[in-house]
Amino acid sequence: MATTNIEIGAVLKADDQCQFTLWGPELNSVEVKLVSPQDRSFPMTRIEQGFWTVSVDNVSEGTQYFYCINQTETRPDPASRYQPEGVHGPSVVVDHRTYDWQDSSWQNLPLQDYVIYELHVGTFTPEGTFEAAIARLPYLKELGITAIEIMPVAQFPGARNWGYDGVFPYAVQNSYGGPAGLKQLVEACHQHEIAVILDVVYNHFGPEGNYTGFYGPYITQKYSTPWGGAINFDDTWCDGVRQYFVENVLYWLRHFHIDGLRLDAVHAIYDFGAKHFLADMAEAVDALSDELGKPHYLIAESDLNDTRLLRPPTQGGYGLDAQWSDDFHHALHALLTHESEGYYQDFDSCEALATAIRDRFVYSGQFSRFRRRRHGNSATDLPSTQFVVCAQNHDQIGNHITGKRFTQKLSFEALKLAAGAVITSPYLPLLFMGEEYGDPSPFLYFIDHGDPDLIQAVAEGRKKEFEEFHAVGEPIPAHEEATFEQVKLKWELQQEGQHNVLWRYYQQLLQLRKQLGLNAPSFSKDIRANSDEEKRLVYYQRDMADGQLLVLMNFNDGVTTVEVAPPQQDWYLKIDSAAEVWQGPGSSLPEKIMETQVLELAPLSLALYWIA
Repeated sequence: MATTNIEIGAVLKADDQCQFTLWGPELNSVEVKLVSPQDRSFPMTRIEQGFWTVSVDNVSEGTQYFYCINQTETRPDPASRYQPEGVHGPSVVVDHRTYDWQDSSWQNLPLQDYVIYELHVGTFTPEGTFEAAIARLPYLKELGITAIEIMPVAQFPGARNWGYDGVFPYAVQNSYGGPAGLKQLVEACHQHEIAVILDVVYNHFGPEGNYTGFYGPYITQKYSTPWGGAINFDDTWCDGVRQYFVENVLYWLRHFHIDGLRLDAVHAIYDFGAKHFLADMAEAVDALSDELGKPHYLIAESDLNDTRLLRPPTQGGYGLDAQWSDDFHHALHALLTHESEGYYQDFDSCEALATAIRDRFVYSGQFSRFRRRRHGNSATDLPSTQFVVCAQNHDQIGNHITGKRFTQKLSFEALKLAAGAVITSPYLPLLFMGEEYGDPSPFLYFIDHGDPDLIQAVAEGRKKEFEEFHAVGEPIPAHEEATFEQVKLKWELQQEGQHNVLWRYYQQLLQLRKQLGLNAPSFSKDIRANSDEEKRLVYYQRDMADGQLLVLMNFNDGVTTVEVAPPQQDWYLKIDSAAEVWQGPGSSLPEKIMETQVLELAPLSLALYWIA
């Protein structure tokens, strides 16, 4: 839990009184300088555990301010609620009491009901704002989406960025619409019965506009990360840093009514203290959920395959609610694209996907060729609803030299196969914006840094990152606005030809998922998964409370056969991606299987049978 009940930042109280509180354990003096609408300065008093505070009268929402450190440096507030003039400008006081929330009836959804749609606010619509995104919510609702996952919105430099270069974790990006815009989007989502997950970054700060080092040891050099030193969660003065981030978690959930957080790259959060920061975070969120009477979820991105993230504290775990399963993605991607560079070399088999479907992880202690060591531990006793899977996401598209989506890499039949594999799986499905209608726009990496040397450093870093995948050529310039414009979705295509067929196919899959109860938790013991490397075939049966599922997936470019036998009752065909209704090549699959027989599966197709 947080080390103290002190609330950092600028917090408005009654009668236009504002409490300014800052953490700076080794500072000699601090004063708050109000710069607009009045020019006033107030010395701050040092209190317990390195905090500085002062209460100032006649402060209203919109007041701009800086902190003056040791009578020399004037910087924005590291806990700023808003930076309307960007990362180098003044911080602004925000009054969260003034927003008139109308979502009191919203109690969040059970996590197992989440169908997640990952979106980037700046490229989701032509306008690139929270307000513009609201107009697309009926579309998402019609598709079958029950939760959106918003890529990070903490203030970053410039007007365009993926969001992982944020430097003010409490401030909502000004170019998207600021704090009020985010609240309006969240409330609109709840009115459509759509939950909101916010992607947050607690493993590093961005390289431009990070002023935390002027205030205290937010960074430690004990550990090395791809972004330099690590966030200080276990070194000298770490208690103040831990509180800074735990309070940030609660800030989003309490003041913005966010339903859950996606925790970026937790494998780069280093903490070897007796109680891990993630456990502190989960404990604080559980307490807030009890206080507010509704659940809030923490979902980790991790490449560790470590179930400690999910296990309760009584089992030595951190108590998070779910995590991404990269193994599922990698296995599916390798089968569809035939790529075997980098980490895909560990997943170049049908058995890998069959294992991922049954056991959550492909690597649960086995030797990894890519890592050249054993990797992971077993998750077979954990419910399927604690794992998020996808065929595409921002990382897996954008961290490729071309930024190409599956739409530009795969055939139409393969696109349908990928969708079916994810949505009919036992796990929580995640779609990346635009995949549901096959948007052809690439998702390239883009930035808007102001420092030419930093822009060059980013370009060199990207080039080095691509080397392990043997990528040839120069990365597309990330800083050019034209790169950003290429990424924006082409919504008009959704109504056209195969794009519309694909959209209706996704919609049908999501309807089936709901109708058949495929979102119900299952365990490895409930699934019998098989594969045939020669035929490039993966198929599995899943026992459920109200029936049994049979999913057949042919990753072969030609027709292949499989022998199936119904257990005691007949199997009924519920969807066949090769059917003419989905502009497939046609199929010979029977509508009902009553006895053992050999089925012919069309090339790159998926079929689902059901016993009820």
